[in-house]
Amino acid sequence: MGAPQEPSPGVIAGEVIPARSVPASRVFLGEPSGLDPIAESVALLPALPADGPGDRYGIRVLTAAWLRGQNSDATRRAYYRDLAAWLDYCARTSLDPRTARRADVDDWSASMTVGVGGAVRPPSAATRARRLAAVSSWYTYLQSNDVADRNPTLLVRRPSGAEIAASARKAPTLSVPETARLLDTAEARAADRGTETAWRDAAVIGLLFYTALRVSAFTQADLADLDTEAGYRVLRHRVKGKGPGGRDLVRLDGELCRVLDAYLAVRARRHPDGACPPGPLLVTVPHPYDPAKPGGKRLTQRDVTNILRRQAELAGLPAARRLTPHSGRRTVITTLLGNDVPLAKVQDLAGHADPRTTRGYDDTNHKLAASPVTDLTRILAGHRAAPPPPNPTSNE
Repeated sequence: MGAPQEPSPGVIAGEVIPARSVPASRVFLGEPSGLDPIAESVALLPALPADGPGDRYGIRVLTAAWLRGQNSDATRRAYYRDLAAWLDYCARTSLDPRTARRADVDDWSASMTVGVGGAVRPPSAATRARRLAAVSSWYTYLQSNDVADRNPTLLVRRPSGAEIAASARKAPTLSVPETARLLDTAEARAADRGTETAWRDAAVIGLLFYTALRVSAFTQADLADLDTEAGYRVLRHRVKGKGPGGRDLVRLDGELCRVLDAYLAVRARRHPDGACPPGPLLVTVPHPYDPAKPGGKRLTQRDVTNILRRQAELAGLPAARRLTPHSGRRTVITTLLGNDVPLAKVQDLAGHADPRTTRGYDDTNHKLAASPVTDLTRILAGHRAAPPPPNPTSNE
């Protein structure tokens, strides 16, 4: 029953392109046109029956409302793609998603694929679980609006927590010497070349490995988000899962400020008044030969990934081609915990609600070296009797 899955379309600034090739930071972020980019994206999904004129509870209207109700743009993008994968299956098997049953979802789950580097392979347990959770959420929303009679995902077997943990592909973490080499390489290259591109790339590396910020926090940041608080320089940023109003700040120390200030100074030189106009904190640069590409666009997660890997290759890091922006966050947390910074302080920097989440980022075995078991042995040793000598005649 299951056939190779084809990607569904999505919307980027008015262009129709395959959903799985949509840069994650640009789904639903079309150019201002007076149209609803979420509704436009939903209209491109396969297998969804068209809504009747003026039908406020049509399946497409409700799907757009379901997406709008998610906590963040990142969740909306992920859920859109996961729903697209299910609706692809429905379209290929001539299945009306409103009448789907458990057997259909079982077959879809068994035939899921993902594309990696041009190759197709089965998804990880985490991806399978996330897709099923997204589709289940969609059906629950349809049910609550009397559009679907059942949620066909409810009894479908989902990967266990152990299976998800075992299949997790964690972003590589850098050692302290590797981190220092990467920062030095990026800044030295910027100082040598003096270009806006080189200083911007050095600023990206600094933000990744000095702040523990998620990549979306600083790619979505604006120049106006650079501020001072209690005498410290800070960057105000959005908080994952807190909606558009959820904000926090992170302190920027001298090493990072030096690179960031150099980048903004070089960038300001290409503007007539010698100042950066209001807008994104990190931007693309003008194309040297194509005046139709004047730069100034907000960097995306893909841009940051490319910058990180290019700089890591220049630094000669073995894991260069496997690094992701999340490597910066993992590296910062691992470095701090591995150097006896209290868990509560690291948790606060990472913005985790649960300290166990922070510990999950730690890629060292320093917990063994710092284990309190040795302290317990020392404490009890002062109260225990001397161990009895071994009996050389014992047969046991």
